[in-house]
Amino acid sequence: MRQNQSLTANVDWPLFVVYILLMLMGLATIYSAAFDSDHPSLFDFSQKYGKQVIWLCVSLFLGLCVFLIDSDIYRKFALPIYLFVILLLVIVLFMPPINGARAWLGVGTMGIQPAEFAKIGTAILLARFLGTININQQNKSTVLIANAIILVPMVLILLQPDAGSFVVFTAFLFVLYREGVSYDPLILGILNLIPIKGLHFKQTWIGTHFIPILFVTIFLSVATLLISNNSFELSLFPGIEFPGYAKMLFFIFVFCLIGYLIMRFAFSKRDKKRAALIAFLAFILAGGLTYAVNYSFQKLAGHQKERIELVLGLRQDPDGDDYNRNRAMAAVGSGGLLGKGYQNASVSSVESNHVPESETDFIFCPFAEEWGFVGSLFLVLLYLFMILRVIIIAERQKAAFNRIYAYAVAMILFYHFGINIGMNIEFMPVIGIPLPFFSYGGSSMMSFSMMLFILLKLDSQRKDVLN
Repeated sequence: MRQNQSLTANVDWPLFVVYILLMLMGLATIYSAAFDSDHPSLFDFSQKYGKQVIWLCVSLFLGLCVFLIDSDIYRKFALPIYLFVILLLVIVLFMPPINGARAWLGVGTMGIQPAEFAKIGTAILLARFLGTININQQNKSTVLIANAIILVPMVLILLQPDAGSFVVFTAFLFVLYREGVSYDPLILGILNLIPIKGLHFKQTWIGTHFIPILFVTIFLSVATLLISNNSFELSLFPGIEFPGYAKMLFFIFVFCLIGYLIMRFAFSKRDKKRAALIAFLAFILAGGLTYAVNYSFQKLAGHQKERIELVLGLRQDPDGDDYNRNRAMAAVGSGGLLGKGYQNASVSSVESNHVPESETDFIFCPFAEEWGFVGSLFLVLLYLFMILRVIIIAERQKAAFNRIYAYAVAMILFYHFGINIGMNIEFMPVIGIPLPFFSYGGSSMMSFSMMLFILLKLDSQRKDVLN
């Protein structure tokens, strides 16, 4: 039941103010980074800063439109919204490629990226499904459907290919864990197929150990990537060199064996046999996942593989493939403590052109160069405040739909913020992820604005929602 109330009642103004502040700061940085002395007007729509003004106005208009819609509409039409964005992702695969990817839907210079709006559709449907009353989060069908909602757009985005958006969609997996949905039921079902009399795996063990297995897999994947490119020689077979993948498999085998022995003797005598088998299967699972990750790495497109190798230090190419990150880091560092001042950037200026895409993926560079460490810290704190504010909003919701959607927004913002800043300081590979509300671009600005205004609407009506 809903009560009559003013349009702006219960709006979370701190979140809205930070949103406006980030957009204005981003516009000012784009104006500085792409400034053309022949076109000094901010409202010159032939320039990127002029176009960004249009995108800001359009984004605010779309945000107001979605805010005027009753929040029940998003629940009722979650599936049609999701199917619509999936249709856009399918249509875009038949569009002419731009910069090697079929990611844009439009004509000429006017177009949108359906992948940006797919995040909204996926978040809404995931919230609608997981927010169903009395849903069993530990049911196999629940796990399958929830993951299918995420995987369908991920596969279509991978076909474009758009590695950045593909990575961002993994943010939804953390939302699943927040709601108690994990891969545990599927793993349990597989393990319980083992034909050993009296052997039955319970939920408690899987729930306790799956996350450690995941982190072990990440550690193993990075470790084996670091050593798998070079051949090696085993002392048992002197003079015979084994290729990198043999070394990787040998490394995984030794790790699993050591882990098995440790777990074998770490339990009491009564549970030792069972514990040893569980430990062995856990380490085998980690090893198998590691091999899958490494195999997938070898199948990546050339430029994607090269970017990961550059991050891991497997190859050095500061003036070639790693030029963007190298110049970005130089620009960030040149800002010093207090920066060089507004429109005084040199390394990331449009005249020097040392940092390509300084108004999009590397928008943090000119900002850091102009405002230094202090300004950069302020910007980081603004994003952290926004993300924490979204989490606070999520935790005060009465309806599960609102809470799940809010956590999806928080994770997407965190992914974009973390990866984009990481790209600019040589901590992450360059995968083309914009800085929310800051980078130049219409699709990202509109989608992030709509996503945030939907959240503001859901939160403003939280007191009228009966779960």
